[in-house]
Amino acid sequence: MPARLINLEDGRPNVETAMMRLRLELSTLRRVGVRTVKVIHGYGSSGTGGAIRQAAHSFLNDQLSQRRIKAFCPGESFGPFENRGRNIVDMASDLRNDPDWGRQNDGITIVVL
Repeated sequence: MPARLINLEDGRPNVETAMMRLRLELSTLRRVGVRTVKVIHGYGSSGTGGAIRQAAHSFLNDQLSQRRIKAFCPGESFGPFENRGRNIVDMASDLRNDPDWGRQNDGITIVVL
């Protein structure tokens, strides 16, 4: 089953609104038994990282430390040549079929719930 999508760019929200959406949608998807999620956060219009991307990664680090998620992988590491990419497809092999696998897409993050 392909990863479910959470598009944090939709509607061009501010960081606070985007993080509320991420929190709510991850919680809902976890409750209904979804296993893998692709978060689209963009990489920032300035090309220097993007506030939503940075906030999402910080939030996901907190979720990981609280064991609310099993793993996450930034898009730039989501491929066969990065340990994080290989580890996440070991957890959910269907992710290997994701169109962003191996594309080093800074605008996404993959999450395993």
